[in-house]
Amino acid sequence: MPSPSFCATDFKVFHESGFRARMSAIRERLRPKLDAIGHSLMPAVARATGGDAFAHVAKHARRTINPPDDTWVAFGPDARGYKKHCHFKVAISGHAVRFLFEIGPEHGDKKRWAAAWKRNAPRLAPVLRRVKGLAWFKNEHDEDAASALADLTTEQLGELADELTRTRDGQLVLGRTVPADQAARWTEAQYRDAALETFRALAPLYRLK
Repeated sequence: MPSPSFCATDFKVFHESGFRARMSAIRERLRPKLDAIGHSLMPAVARATGGDAFAHVAKHARRTINPPDDTWVAFGPDARGYKKHCHFKVAISGHAVRFLFEIGPEHGDKKRWAAAWKRNAPRLAPVLRRVKGLAWFKNEHDEDAASALADLTTEQLGELADELTRTRDGQLVLGRTVPADQAARWTEAQYRDAALETFRALAPLYRLK
């Protein structure tokens, strides 16, 4: 099985301009590594979340013209898919690797989860703000964070739940980003440590009811 870490040439996959060329490079270069990351992290994600965990590598099956600007492996509690649930991701794009917690547009009950986050934000916010590098992203595909969690007040953190319910395609994305030039030098152990540090810090959000 390939090493679950990325090298400098892996990020250049996203410089391929044509749909077929980029998709071919994603399949050949990145999916085997994402499969390896999923296999490596799945047991630890299950322990962190206190339940089942299944790894899902993006297939981009709905795309037929525009090539994706990132790809990923997602971890969720359902073997059939992850989009209807809270989930974690390790995503690679042209300029970064990101370790993320997401609730996307297809989540089964965004209103309930948003209400639970607002109730629990006063308790969880001080803990999240102490974790170095954690940030809020406006979109799951953004390489750059919108704001560091350390810069947000408890009230502002609670209001992030409104991102879920403001529009039909609302989402909430938290995590950290590592620039490509740094991530390309990381060992397998460094990837594992960074992913698990992020996922464990955000695991209380995963378990919100």
